[in-house]
Amino acid sequence: MKIVTIIASIFSLFVNLAFGSSDNPNRDTLFRNNLIQENSVDEIYQVSYKKLIIPAIGIGYGVLSLTDDRLKELNNSTRFEIGEHSPSRIKADNYTQFIPGALVYGLNAFGLEGKHGFKDRSIILATSLLISTAIVTPTKQLVKEQRPDGSNNLSFPSGHTATAFATAHFMFREYRGNNLWLSLLGYPFAIFTGTYRTFNDKHWVGDVVAGAGIGILSTEIAYWSFPPVSKLLGRNMGKKTVILPYYQSNKAGFNCFLTF
Repeated sequence: MKIVTIIASIFSLFVNLAFGSSDNPNRDTLFRNNLIQENSVDEIYQVSYKKLIIPAIGIGYGVLSLTDDRLKELNNSTRFEIGEHSPSRIKADNYTQFIPGALVYGLNAFGLEGKHGFKDRSIILATSLLISTAIVTPTKQLVKEQRPDGSNNLSFPSGHTATAFATAHFMFREYRGNNLWLSLLGYPFAIFTGTYRTFNDKHWVGDVVAGAGIGILSTEIAYWSFPPVSKLLGRNMGKKTVILPYYQSNKAGFNCFLTF
């Protein structure tokens, strides 16, 4: 199936993102050195244009799919092929988009600590999701692309996929310096979410790829902007912070409760 090839291609991009694009035989040594460097405060929050390559590819592909005849044909042929195989339609994608973020909090609770403490990681995650929403929501209203199932004109880009990759990349950034394989654990959930947005006939392939790019970009911006955002909110913004996921009336997200 074309969809399997597309998913495999997307996954390979994230493997390259994690391991770097160098063909140097000493890649493992170089990678370990990069991890040591990134563990410094300056490296974690430093703007890196190389990290914009992957999200730029995803967003660029999605935008082109709106007008390019060949990519439109790929959207249609992929949908047709999915329909021929008639995969089961499930609503798990409404929940899997949040699993990577929840895993970060769960792992920290069990002693597998990431780069940030509870308060700081909550600020970063909230910032990432806010940025993602700020990009996705108005874009849907401006583009007005019809969903494959014809239910409305809010198909581009995929909000579920954007959230899924934002949380998956958040997990990657938190654990990359400590445990590489653990840091990659969120991406399968993100890929599953994007895949099932097409299986459930809610999005075209281009919508999903663009959503993935937006999600990664949002998390990168969240880390880069963390120092000023943290100062703006104040280090003593509250002694207790509780973040809870919610799902109501077909809408899902996080509630953040602060006690001052």
